[in-house]
Amino acid sequence: MSIEAGDVLGRRWESCVAVVRAIGRGASTGESEWVRTRPILTLLLCGVLSGAVLAAAAFPTAAFAGMIVNSAASWYVDLPSDLQTPPDEQTSYVYASDGKTLITTFYDQNRRDVGLSDIAPVMQQAIVAAEDTRFYQHGGVDVRSLLRAFVKDTASGQTAQGASTLTMQYVRNVLKNDPSLTPEQRAQATVDTPGRKIQEIRYAATLEKRLSKKEILDRYLNIAYFGDGAYGVDAAAQTYFSKPASELTLPEAALLAGLVQSPDAYNPVSGDKNAALSRRSYVLDSMAKMKVITAAQAAAAKATPLTLHPQQQPDDCTSVPSDHNDWGFFCDYLRRWWDTQPQFGATVTDREQALKQGGYTIVTSLDPNIQAVALRQSLSVYGYDSRRALPMAVVQPGTGRVLAMAVNRHYSLAANPGGGTYPNTVNQLIAGGGGVNGYQAGSTFKMFTMLAALSQGRPLNTTFDSPSPLVTRWPASGPGSCGGKWCPINESPSWMDGPRTMWNGFGRSVNTYFVWLEEQIGPQAAVAMAQRLGITFRASSDAALAANAASWGSFTLGVAQTTPLDLADAYATVAAGGMYCAPLPVLKITDASGNNVPAADPSCHRAVNAEVATAATDAARCPVGQQSAYGRCDGGTATNVNAILGGRPVAGKTGSSENNATETFVGFTPQVAAAATAADPDNPNDYVGQGVSPSVNAAVARTLAAALNGQPYASFPTPSRALAFGAQAGSASAGGDGGA
Repeated sequence: MSIEAGDVLGRRWESCVAVVRAIGRGASTGESEWVRTRPILTLLLCGVLSGAVLAAAAFPTAAFAGMIVNSAASWYVDLPSDLQTPPDEQTSYVYASDGKTLITTFYDQNRRDVGLSDIAPVMQQAIVAAEDTRFYQHGGVDVRSLLRAFVKDTASGQTAQGASTLTMQYVRNVLKNDPSLTPEQRAQATVDTPGRKIQEIRYAATLEKRLSKKEILDRYLNIAYFGDGAYGVDAAAQTYFSKPASELTLPEAALLAGLVQSPDAYNPVSGDKNAALSRRSYVLDSMAKMKVITAAQAAAAKATPLTLHPQQQPDDCTSVPSDHNDWGFFCDYLRRWWDTQPQFGATVTDREQALKQGGYTIVTSLDPNIQAVALRQSLSVYGYDSRRALPMAVVQPGTGRVLAMAVNRHYSLAANPGGGTYPNTVNQLIAGGGGVNGYQAGSTFKMFTMLAALSQGRPLNTTFDSPSPLVTRWPASGPGSCGGKWCPINESPSWMDGPRTMWNGFGRSVNTYFVWLEEQIGPQAAVAMAQRLGITFRASSDAALAANAASWGSFTLGVAQTTPLDLADAYATVAAGGMYCAPLPVLKITDASGNNVPAADPSCHRAVNAEVATAATDAARCPVGQQSAYGRCDGGTATNVNAILGGRPVAGKTGSSENNATETFVGFTPQVAAAATAADPDNPNDYVGQGVSPSVNAAVARTLAAALNGQPYASFPTPSRALAFGAQAGSASAGGDGGA
């Protein structure tokens, strides 16, 4: 070291020490808090200088700052894991089936990471001009600015300003946004003390050795807070201008860059617009000084009027677009489904956190066009002002994907007139759950008895002379009993009584035929079949009966509560040739890195023999006014469906609960299945009445027709003669009346 260099550094060190001693004397006389903490920061600077004394003496003055940074980095080279791999706390976006129509978003912080290529270059330039003009020259710690701020601070008695680099600010942002920390821990990680400042400098210097300037800038732009709940530049661009960060103009970029210093004070939406414009001008002047724009460009941008297009980012299912609040019921089901998926975490809490912080892109199965028709059809039966409801679900056979979920209600937390329960509700009236058990679906449950009987080898032409009433083997008392036995009746004896097969017993919905058939196979077989097809017994009373199903003789008449979604999916299983697919509300899910998540794949398995499903479908063509493959239909309870479908192959079943408290219809084609139930969700004793049945049938049929629009014509397969006629299958008379 030369004598001259030694003298220079010695004088610098002595100056530092003198300042420390002077400030220390001031602290002892009771001066302000900044004075009491200033010695530590001074010692920091002096310590950095002393650590670099010997090495710096051998270099020109221009290299001095770099030496200080290198010295600082040598103190602390191990970075916390969050700084090496920042926690991904990003917004999850939920879209309709087209992948473009936004349903809602979920987040704890409104933030979505984008690459620098998706951030307008003027935005990149603006943030550097606003926050760290020497960003590309320093090594994470701008010693020149730090010393200048210190000197200015010492003279003015104010807190140091302008000394934090973008890299240091990034470090601070990561620590205070670490989702693994409690709010108290986050505050502690960024508390404004000299010790924390030293650590911040060390981290910043080390980061600059590990990351490129572009990587640091990208990370900073994606984590900085821009006010109004927007974290990261893409969320900010959407929040203030309703556009992606890639489309920001120079005036817009300068405005956003100016927000970072004081997001509340400069907020042009809720704060001082003049202050926001003044700050914008500062950023533009700084950009001109850096020569990234010309003085003329800065002047033109300053003259540009403040034009905002603010957009509040939706959060959760109650924030779906106001003109589509019916989508909230589907959104609610999506969220409930998400909470059951182990791929998103070990517990429900973990899965909720993943949804709100994981940055997923979720393309749902909700078809807005089918949804619109389903809602319109529900409203054609009951209006928003009716206490009665018509919840409807539409499902795709072979995948289980839910195409629509509609009901004549608004998904909303808003108060209802007179303190009632409608038209606003967030109760899951379509899929059940959260205390909603569903509705009795009546004779639609005869399908499960028929499938169980066919599975045991009983053919479609199994014949029984159906009386009304039918005395069964199950004990009973009171109304509906005969000599201590349960004895159900047919709704219309003159049309239903007599010799019936599965074809016309199903078509005419003959109660006593199916109760007799259930006696032959055992109720437990029918209950097990329903469960195999996804029927869930949410009511505790139903679950208890299912556990002792051998005595549940009335099961085939649909006395258990179910939901339109369960029912539509069960019949979709029949439509898919016996392949059960769990209801699925998504088409595709990608994580924040763009990787596909397998949870979006259909979960299917064979629940019913394909030939059995085909035979049951053949009988299910009778209720809707179509003809079975062997011409065995002779009447139906929903014959208007055939005309609405325009002759397309369709099958289905009506269902009326006792006293017509509810009316249900399930319809299906090879491509789509739908179910709806008319009920009073709040009062099971408010009977909807038989008169609404044709309207329910038509609502489902019209929804099916709309869902099939543009789809190819698809036929049902013909059942085997063995399952159609049993022992007669090989005889010449197999095509005869078969006992019908």
